[in-house]
Amino acid sequence: MNMLYDNDEWLKPYKKAIDARKKRILAAREAIAGKGGSIYGAVNNHLWYALHKEGGCWVFREWAPNAARLYLVGDFNGWKRSERYALQPVGDGNWELRVPEDEIPHGSLYKWFVEWPGGSGERIPAYATRCIQDNVTKVFCAQAWLPEKPYKWLCDKKIKIDNPLIYETHIGMSGEEEGVASFNHFRENVLPRIADLGYNTIQIMALQEHPYYGSFGYQVSNFFALSSRYGTPEEFKALVDAAHKEGIAVIMDIVHSHAVKNEAEGLSRLDGSYTTYFHAGDRGNHPAWDSRCFDYGKSQTMFFLLSNCKYWMEEYHLDGFRFDGVTSMLYHDHGLGRDFGGYEDYFNAGVDEDAVTYLGLANLLIKEMNPCSITIAEDMSGMAGLAAPVSAGGVGFDYRMSMGVPDMWIKIIKEKDDHDWDMQGLWYELTNKRADEKTISYAECHDQALVGDKTIIFRLIDKEMYYSMDKATKNQIVDRGLALHKMIRLVTLATAGNGYLNFMGNEFGHPEWIDFPREGNGWSYSHARRLWSISDRDDLHYKALRNFDKDMIHLFAKEHLLSKGHYCWCADNTSQILAFTRGEYLFVFNFNPEQSFPDYAFPVPEGSWKIVLDSDAARYDGFERNDDTVTHTTMTNRQGKQLLQLYLPARTVIVLKKV
Repeated sequence: MNMLYDNDEWLKPYKKAIDARKKRILAAREAIAGKGGSIYGAVNNHLWYALHKEGGCWVFREWAPNAARLYLVGDFNGWKRSERYALQPVGDGNWELRVPEDEIPHGSLYKWFVEWPGGSGERIPAYATRCIQDNVTKVFCAQAWLPEKPYKWLCDKKIKIDNPLIYETHIGMSGEEEGVASFNHFRENVLPRIADLGYNTIQIMALQEHPYYGSFGYQVSNFFALSSRYGTPEEFKALVDAAHKEGIAVIMDIVHSHAVKNEAEGLSRLDGSYTTYFHAGDRGNHPAWDSRCFDYGKSQTMFFLLSNCKYWMEEYHLDGFRFDGVTSMLYHDHGLGRDFGGYEDYFNAGVDEDAVTYLGLANLLIKEMNPCSITIAEDMSGMAGLAAPVSAGGVGFDYRMSMGVPDMWIKIIKEKDDHDWDMQGLWYELTNKRADEKTISYAECHDQALVGDKTIIFRLIDKEMYYSMDKATKNQIVDRGLALHKMIRLVTLATAGNGYLNFMGNEFGHPEWIDFPREGNGWSYSHARRLWSISDRDDLHYKALRNFDKDMIHLFAKEHLLSKGHYCWCADNTSQILAFTRGEYLFVFNFNPEQSFPDYAFPVPEGSWKIVLDSDAARYDGFERNDDTVTHTTMTNRQGKQLLQLYLPARTVIVLKKV
């Protein structure tokens, strides 16, 4: 395989650094797996440390090198420390206790009580696979969870997705009622909607246990524990099973970039030491997130995180991960306040090579487990090779998020008059991607929906969302917003490199922002939900937006358009027309806010074309200004070029297929 610098002249000065990166990852792989061995076979901390039954006993283990004494306390022993439930040191900082299984019933609550030089405290085991929160005291405990009848998988096939069409979701806020929705509710009510819309991948947020619901799942305390807020492990497995039955892949938003500071619930000072899994001093604290930073150069941390990847895939049959906060992992300064202006930023002393090595190993492990798996990096720095194979000198991700695209849309909508939208600039920004790396494009994700920010629909329509979204009300602001909402989403999808993402509810222009219960809003759930019913109503515009999203997603899924190349035929800044082909399809956007063109002519491949999708159709609450029964045939001009002449109404997009 060619190395990164073989295909990119600008990377040749960094040949030595790229070769060294590859060498480090492969050397670390061999150190873990042995020569010719697999990481998968060597990484099993979750099997040794996590509570399990063995020879008629519950086996409890923990790695706590700074501990002087370690006790098991729980509801089965009155939460009292006793020698009977004292773990014994077994070497290398490990502690162990075996308890007859009949002493601890399924569902029992437990913790450690740890004594260390100069202090002591209750802690939750690092590898706990289930934790629950008391509704009254809000205290978290680990829970012994081993049902008599383990879940029986019904659909055990590997899901292979070549071009992910991702529906980003949050289980808890997926209900319409105020409160926390469950896995069962999502499976029964939301999953059918996703399947109907045509998305082939679900990306689920906030699955790892987190003490503060309002953190959106990004302040993780228990890395192996499925958040019990939404139900049981068996109920989540049923959800994954149902998705797989629909041919939909399920990936998890995994947080390995930092850990919550909470000591009673999390990893921080598990055995009294600040450095058990984390860096010492200031480097161990994230200055922007008020959280703990992992020491990726520490073997125990490396095995903890790699085992975490393996556990989630093995236990819940997940199809991959979107790694959160990758930029923060890659750089010693976490990329804070930096402009990444050139390749030198990716190959200097500011790069955390231990983190790069960990990410490379994680990707190798995940591919060993499932060659069809999906890994996505959330990185805003643009590090070269992040989504290139390790064998080519990359870090091994399948895809990277095109994080500049939503920022571009915000900038255009906020700062530019409709008459000043630049078609050539738009085409460049939407298609400017590394040829050797795959990308996921999106117009907006959950970030833009959070309180304090605005979704695209809110930026376009603002307060009129509350008064004028019924079809009986005629409002030019709403008309503009509906038209641009459809066009922005389709042009983002149609120019996407290899995949596309949408956040739950944004497809129909959800009118509420996201604001989780917190002290500042009276602990209200009113903005931590999704109003699905408004997208079902015939009297509101939301249904039309949903219809458009559904039809564009189905078109791309059915025709595998993201696997086809694109070519721009027209980027006319004067008329504000953008036209390009992708496969056998022609996309023609008229972003002009006022002017319709009755006979707009531009060069295209010779042949006949027919409209298959029209944002101006009545089904999408448009003005029905085009006749989709007409076949449009190219004509030859005096210079011998093939031109297509079309009627292009203002603020519309039509998609034509070559006949």
